[in-house]
Amino acid sequence: MSGRCTEEGFGAITLDDKGVMHYFRGDSEWTGFQGPTQHINVTWPGLTGPIDAAFRNHNKKTPLEHHRIYLFKGEQVWSYYEGKLVKGFPRLIGKEFPGIPDHLDAAVECHQGECRTDSVLFFKGDTVYIYSSEEEPPIKQRHWSLGNCSAAVRWLERYYCFNGINFTRFDPVTGKVLSPRPLDTRDYFVWCPGRGHGHETRQNATLMAIKDRCSNRSFEAFCSDDKSRIYAFRGGWYFRLDSSKDGWHAWPLSHTWRNLQGVVDAAFSHEHRMYFIQGSQVTVYLSDQMYIPVAGYPKAIEEEWEVSGVTAVDAAFTCPHSSDLYLIRGNRLTLVDLNTRRRSGEDETIIHSEVDSAMCNAHGLYLIHGPSFYHYKDVGELLSTNTAPAPGTIASYFLDC
Repeated sequence: MSGRCTEEGFGAITLDDKGVMHYFRGDSEWTGFQGPTQHINVTWPGLTGPIDAAFRNHNKKTPLEHHRIYLFKGEQVWSYYEGKLVKGFPRLIGKEFPGIPDHLDAAVECHQGECRTDSVLFFKGDTVYIYSSEEEPPIKQRHWSLGNCSAAVRWLERYYCFNGINFTRFDPVTGKVLSPRPLDTRDYFVWCPGRGHGHETRQNATLMAIKDRCSNRSFEAFCSDDKSRIYAFRGGWYFRLDSSKDGWHAWPLSHTWRNLQGVVDAAFSHEHRMYFIQGSQVTVYLSDQMYIPVAGYPKAIEEEWEVSGVTAVDAAFTCPHSSDLYLIRGNRLTLVDLNTRRRSGEDETIIHSEVDSAMCNAHGLYLIHGPSFYHYKDVGELLSTNTAPAPGTIASYFLDC
């Protein structure tokens, strides 16, 4: 069996129901970033290679099918959930997905909001079959200039087409290529000796601790946006906390927020805008499917809001469906009305003398210090209490460590 780092690339790629990436070639499979070579039937009982296409289903309206894995070979399709073959499979592709051809090149799921409905994109030659059981007709054919995809995958709301060892990012609605040039899979998706977009710094212990979500190194900021995406920021990098089913990965800030770099002191979201505070400066991005920088920023904190004397903060947060912004400096809590952009009332005192970050979402208010967090029902409970609640552990609660 040849290794994952050869020039051949992969015949199919998919995430499983636990967020682990699987790479298929011939009778071989590799799991995760640096998993060993193994036979396909070790993970997928009753199946041998080669695999033509694979995807992880996404359809919350049909819970029994949501997060099932579909693997395609010739005229047949296999379906697995939690490593077990689903009853009734394998079956003909045309029975499971009427109108979809056999001997596919690639497949990838597309989530509602990124596509019109929960859909699957099937690739064969220069034709893309967009399949959705919620639409009429259920199949639409497209001819994109994307080129032939030998594999495709959705990862962290982004879509990738693989052609041999190279890949490009594309728009799942228009097929437009979003990558300036093809990139090598071995530098981004799998570990290969001496390769990788950050291999030259792998021996930097500080950077490794920043990028290791379980290192217990402090986070400078947490934030939840209007789409319930949750981010944790540390040392110029960030983690997505709401997408563990896509696996865990540290990304540089500029991967999602163009031109943003450096340490984020605080972050919060309000009315489809995401605010970053770095030192005395505020930067704002429009928050939709992608983040778009707002012109005229960065601005000074005192220019953005009428908060005389506030030139830096330890943490900041807003709560859902509220225009109240709370700025934390030491044990002082400053309230700003985002409608008027002015300070509202006198500063309050909280029982925490040190706070690294804060986040408020549908589950309550979290104050974060070091490796621990303190959970409150709301701001009122924080201001009325004389005793801090028992601390929780960030690594286990938020990061699955």
